[in-house]
Amino acid sequence: MLAGAALAAGLCAVPQTALAQENPYERGPDPTERSIEAPLGSYDVGQKSVSSLAVRGFGGGTIYYPEDTDETFGAVAIAPGFTASQSSMSWYGPRLASRGFVVMTIDTNSRFDQPDSRGDQLLAALDYMVGDRDVSDLIDETRLGVMGHSMGGGGTLEASLDRPSLQAAIPLTGWNTRKNFSASRVPTLVIGAENDSVASVTSHSEPFYQSLPPEKAYVELAGASHFAPNTANTEIAKYSIAWLKRYIDNDTRYTQFLCPGPDTGWFSDISEYRSTCPM
Repeated sequence: MLAGAALAAGLCAVPQTALAQENPYERGPDPTERSIEAPLGSYDVGQKSVSSLAVRGFGGGTIYYPEDTDETFGAVAIAPGFTASQSSMSWYGPRLASRGFVVMTIDTNSRFDQPDSRGDQLLAALDYMVGDRDVSDLIDETRLGVMGHSMGGGGTLEASLDRPSLQAAIPLTGWNTRKNFSASRVPTLVIGAENDSVASVTSHSEPFYQSLPPEKAYVELAGASHFAPNTANTEIAKYSIAWLKRYIDNDTRYTQFLCPGPDTGWFSDISEYRSTCPM
């Protein structure tokens, strides 16, 4: 069987066997536009609640994981925004786990924690998952990533500075008083919202993106508000999945969704797209 469509930006399709040798962490069938936009992927998903009393360094949460498999996967921790709980991010759990990731949506120690604290808590959650007896056998601890909304998004950027071994970071309409992340070495997908009145793209997402070194991409959701990441969103899911697959799984089959990127014309759901293609 051959790999999916020829990769964009001049990258050529190669035989599946060769691709597997280059990308030993490739998981799931060849992606298509339809499959990456679907609510669920090819894996059945289990979940486990984690009490705040059972953890240190963060406020507990829920782990979502691929079921009935002996494969290992990358792991992703996801933080909510200011005053929010993990329930505001719960839709990401099944969406990502069914694509071949172990995912934890977390509660924070306080609903008022700032980005630097949320970054520390995301890393604590990753460490917890790696050591958790119920899911540790599913996780490759060398392939970890972080995501978060608003102050949780600012936290993902802080985490990328604190742990450069991370494979991917995705701030979702992120908020942070720090604007310069040039010291980051983590591939970062910045997702902003055109009509964000809480963390405007001109004050937050765009400066974040501009300060980051390659490899990076910027997706701006047309007509969207600051709270777009709190409900199931096809565009957020599509580009997040592609980014995590490309950088946590080293799966170049997903480059086609990132390079050269989406149309940003009048009727597009994306108002702006930038990247450091090729990837």
